[in-house]
Amino acid sequence: QVQLVESGGGLVQAGGSLRLSCTASGSIFAINGMGWYRQAPGKQRELVATITSGGSTNYADSVKGRFTISRDNAKNTVYLQMNSLKPEDTAVYYCNRAVPAWAWSDWGQGTQVTVSS
Repeated sequence: QVQLVESGGGLVQAGGSLRLSCTASGSIFAINGMGWYRQAPGKQRELVATITSGGSTNYADSVKGRFTISRDNAKNTVYLQMNSLKPEDTAVYYCNRAVPAWAWSDWGQGTQVTVSS
């Protein structure tokens, strides 16, 4: 089973930036499309950014132009650079496979992002 470990969250003022990291165990990372998800209090988990094994990216409209997803297959790590943060970006952020229906069952602990106004 793949283990996912997210890090890099924190408290930041609106307009600030954070860079999240997610490291996955196992040798299958490189062949998988990966995604960043987030879950705000009282809301369902939503997919905000994806990256294919070949590096093609896609973003939810709410983060397009502000967030950038990238990956380093040699390090089994996927990143999320978040700029121009808004209070509505406040959530716990997780990584997993890019297609929600194919997500690994063991989600990581996530990393908390809090954006103050």
